[in-house]
Amino acid sequence: MHFSSVSEFLAMGGHGLYVWLAYGVFLTVIGFNLVQPLMQGKAKMRALAQRIKRESIES
Repeated sequence: MHFSSVSEFLAMGGHGLYVWLAYGVFLTVIGFNLVQPLMQGKAKMRALAQRIKRESIES
């Protein structure tokens, strides 16, 4: 598909809202799927470090 201007490209032949919302949802889901496991891993490592510290103090 050939667009003669940037505004025509953004409008996507009248379907721009749908197209750009679909891209936004896609990027949001992909971003969440990349960031969420990293955050979970850090939280688990913090909890494990606290547990190890607590157990070493108790013994």
